[in-house]
Amino acid sequence: MFKNQVTELLNIEYPIIQAPMAGGITTSNLVAEVSNCGGLGTIGAGYMTPPQIREQIREIKKLTTKQFGINLFVPNDFKIDENEIEASNNLLLPINEELNLKQDERVQVPNFNRLTETFHEQIKVIIEEKVPICSFTFGLPSIELIKELNFHNIILIGTATTVKEAIEIEKAGMDLVVVQGSEAGGHRGNFISDDQESLIGLMSLIPQVVDHVNIPVIAAGGIMDGRGLTASMCLGAKAVQMGTAFLTCMESGAHEVHKNAILNATEEQLVLTRAFSGKWARGVGNKFVMEMRQHENTFPQFPIQNTITQSIRKAATIQSNKGYMSLWSGQSPRLANHVTVKELITKIIDDVKKIKIEF
Repeated sequence: MFKNQVTELLNIEYPIIQAPMAGGITTSNLVAEVSNCGGLGTIGAGYMTPPQIREQIREIKKLTTKQFGINLFVPNDFKIDENEIEASNNLLLPINEELNLKQDERVQVPNFNRLTETFHEQIKVIIEEKVPICSFTFGLPSIELIKELNFHNIILIGTATTVKEAIEIEKAGMDLVVVQGSEAGGHRGNFISDDQESLIGLMSLIPQVVDHVNIPVIAAGGIMDGRGLTASMCLGAKAVQMGTAFLTCMESGAHEVHKNAILNATEEQLVLTRAFSGKWARGVGNKFVMEMRQHENTFPQFPIQNTITQSIRKAATIQSNKGYMSLWSGQSPRLANHVTVKELITKIIDDVKKIKIEF
């Protein structure tokens, strides 16, 4: 019933991929358990150092003999505006004081060349550790890197928010494309289309992409259960990628405050913000998001703003302060449950089997 191009290519039992949520959510237990239960577990390695990546890959290999993947952020050039940085720092001063943080005199602005070097070092570790599947967000790696990964028989997955981006992913030589609908939690994966133009609902995006590319399509954005999987497959997707549904699972590394915020949220509370990182992302609205809303367009680009707010997010997490945490979530929080990975996947598959479509 569930066998298709994607399940065969990724060597998985069910067409379910756990989204690569960066920032510590994708623990080794979460990734391994998803794979052990028939899906594809994925490490969210966007913020990880190469040694951290190597360590987690080896840890997961001790927990599962099944396939798992890894996701990287493609570095994008960014503009450094000292006035924007100063304005952002000044704006955040009261919050730093509230959280008992000492404001550094100067933010250590990320260096694009160093980010690119780190990206290449991350790739090197993935090749050396023989991770079979690698996905990318925020853009495409160079043709040279794609060829190198192909040489090592690594299956490549790109992330698109529009048909145009999906076409470019196929042209670049990627094997699969994740289409990210506007319902998705966390950061937007657009890399060609502007922020507003890329906010296309998943049910509209899937069939349009399917009609314009030949590589298999994976649907992402607001999918939480068997109904979402069935609907996505009916529209032409060969698999789904689920983030929020796995974020609230027991094996997830998300803070309990984050999990509870989703479990107690309604769809009206989900907002888009670039206040935390300089890149638009969807999450549960809180004090920080609401206070920063009027300054939304003045913040520095990603990853500069992300660096500026890093100490705030870290302190808020340590203090369990919901008001200043980045509570990423997709648009279907009412469907979230605090269950084990096994319970979640079992229920999804059981629900799909029970669905009888009648017209």
